[in-house]
Amino acid sequence: MPLLRTVLSIGVTALVLFGGWQLLVTATGVAPYILPGPARVLQTWWHQLDLIAGHAATTALEIVLGLVIGTLLGGLAALTINARPVVGRRLLPLLVITQAVPVFAIAPLLMLWLGYGMASKVAMATLIIFFPVTVAFLDGLRRTEPGWLDLATTMTAGQAKARRAIIRHIQIPAALPALASGLRVATATAPIGAVVGEWVGSSSGLGYLMLHANARLQTDLTFAALFTLAVITLALYFAMDRALRRLIPWQPDTLRSNGKD
Repeated sequence: MPLLRTVLSIGVTALVLFGGWQLLVTATGVAPYILPGPARVLQTWWHQLDLIAGHAATTALEIVLGLVIGTLLGGLAALTINARPVVGRRLLPLLVITQAVPVFAIAPLLMLWLGYGMASKVAMATLIIFFPVTVAFLDGLRRTEPGWLDLATTMTAGQAKARRAIIRHIQIPAALPALASGLRVATATAPIGAVVGEWVGSSSGLGYLMLHANARLQTDLTFAALFTLAVITLALYFAMDRALRRLIPWQPDTLRSNGKD
């Protein structure tokens, strides 16, 4: 039932946006190569479905691989910083710097080092994902209830590997809601890295398709590819959100509990 409500809500929002878009195009009489109407874009999407689907599969794979690798590296970095504060003081400034440097500046270097294949695009997506996952998980680890830690330390005093047991059974479960928030942000921003990498240099992917369609003034195809990218992003986000709700059932949902939509 919640999934059906979500789908209906997205559908209504899309209809309103498409309706306003069509009214704007009709009222202004703008040329189709500048701003095509939604009906023209959907027609192009249907006629070019095979072409778009092939490029979409490449981009979706890059995003998913970036999510997996970025999540693993971000989780490992957060655990390392939490366990070794000295490492954290040296590593955190580097993490901030990676976010301060524009992705367009990094992309050509990754192309040079990793080539024009999928590896450089996955690396771009990983860089985008790594920071929010690391920061969110680290914040969750550091905000574990002190009383739980004191009690666990008292109960495991003198036992071997007590510190690891506390991290595994107390800190990590307590930090999972914060990690979930970081993963939701990462899922929504992951396509940026993949598409930017495809713009800089590639032979496939939705970013590649948009770039070449725009150069040929095929604006309707550009919008169709952009529409497909938006659908992929929404699907990944809601799939991630649904999986996280199942994996972290103890995380409260105040909006639902208050009966709000």
